[in-house]
Amino acid sequence: MQGSLPFTHVRRSMTRALRVLVACEFSGTVRNAFIDRGHDAWSCDLLPAENGSNRHIRGDARDILNDGWDMLIVAHPPCTRLCNSGVRWLSVPPPGKTTDQMQEELREGAELFSAFWNAPVDRVCVENPVMHRHAKALIENYEEPAQSVQPWQFGHGEVKRTCFWLRGLPKLEPTEIVAGREARVHRMPPGPDRWKERSRFFTGIASAMADQWGEYAVNQFYQEAA
Repeated sequence: MQGSLPFTHVRRSMTRALRVLVACEFSGTVRNAFIDRGHDAWSCDLLPAENGSNRHIRGDARDILNDGWDMLIVAHPPCTRLCNSGVRWLSVPPPGKTTDQMQEELREGAELFSAFWNAPVDRVCVENPVMHRHAKALIENYEEPAQSVQPWQFGHGEVKRTCFWLRGLPKLEPTEIVAGREARVHRMPPGPDRWKERSRFFTGIASAMADQWGEYAVNQFYQEAA
């Protein structure tokens, strides 16, 4: 579905300290990158903070989307049923699952993505792998991702394509292109913590977000205050 989004553009800060919500993050990687640059950043996840930080809200991030954030970054939302690589399971469910369960999980994933994408926040980034057409059809006001990035563009010698859906934010510019591009994430052996490691954010990308998007938003505030 395409269409304009009914947002109320209320500027909440005229200082360098942006209010930033990093949803679906327990590691604090993106949150800490913004905190290190003087911003009022918080992470939120159903899991507790990995390092016990008091800048973490444990719960459903959808419950706090109306709390006056200047920027929303959704670091790694549950995407198993949305991503193109898993579309085959919708018609041929994995062992222990039914087709109805797969369809329900698809709807839940699309509802979560829709809530973040349509959140009442002026600047939004939602990270996700490439989506299949069934997911796109269920997402409210769906648009194609603005860009895809690789860790090797930001100082990490690894391959893991990540798509960014952006609203009110510019595309992220590469900061350090490196060689030695290993597909480490995709080759991780099975184990109870494999999903955690696969969802862990790269520090180089987090730093680029805090530098580039933080400066972009702050400059907007200064221009509007002039």
